[in-house]
Amino acid sequence: MGWLAESGHCRACGGVVGLGTVAVTGAAGNIGSVVRVALRGDADRLVLLDRVPLRAETATEEVRIVDLRDAAAVESALAGVDSVLHLGGVPDEAPLADLLQANVLGTHHVLEAARRVGSGRVVLASSNRITGFYPTAHRTRPLEPARPDGLYGVSKVAVEALGQLYADKFGLSVICLRIGSFEDAPTEPRHLATWLSPRDTVGYVRAALTAPQSTRFATVYAVSANSRRFWELPDESVLAYTPVDNAEAYASRVTDAEVPADPSAPQAGPYATPEFTLQHIWP
Repeated sequence: MGWLAESGHCRACGGVVGLGTVAVTGAAGNIGSVVRVALRGDADRLVLLDRVPLRAETATEEVRIVDLRDAAAVESALAGVDSVLHLGGVPDEAPLADLLQANVLGTHHVLEAARRVGSGRVVLASSNRITGFYPTAHRTRPLEPARPDGLYGVSKVAVEALGQLYADKFGLSVICLRIGSFEDAPTEPRHLATWLSPRDTVGYVRAALTAPQSTRFATVYAVSANSRRFWELPDESVLAYTPVDNAEAYASRVTDAEVPADPSAPQAGPYATPEFTLQHIWP
């Protein structure tokens, strides 16, 4: 876990960052577990929210068992919070009703609570699956139209739309991170394009939490500096972070890494197949 000592090239961070009080939803998840450790030295207080039990590991951590579908509980948990990293929700394809409840309604409750308690910044965990039907030969930019690869992608389109609404209508500062394939190391050919390393994950999160308050709304792809990546890296004027890891360093360990990708195939790979979604529509 030595990578936690480095934050990558985050020009906004400038070393140790005083983040005040940061709330992390979905803190028991894979990304949440990594980020909470990395932010301990940056935040005065970490408020860790999840539906499952958590244990405070330092004197500056507070844990709250909260269902994001409960608006009042979310608002109570966010009282006194300076910024929110919203990672909670259903993380993959599921019945649309479940995705709407957990991802869309849950995000609405987080944004509304942040507005009510006066939080300065909300960082939303979005997904590359919003644009999964663009072909692999296409370098996708954040402002291009959505082409979700399934119901999960649709829910994340709605998440970003809610963020834009709260930025435009209520002046909340919102940054959406379209997260790539978060893994310790690439394990399949698609990951050579989509991998997001733990170290770069921390770097993107730090940069998003410390971006100037003048950043009213932004959407960026959170992906490592992979030579084969499908997505445009953030412009420095939008988010001041340059990823440092490259999936190509692991290519020799990935089966079929040298098989050329079909340039017309969807970036989402198997997630774009009808079967992947149909199993969640029909019993």
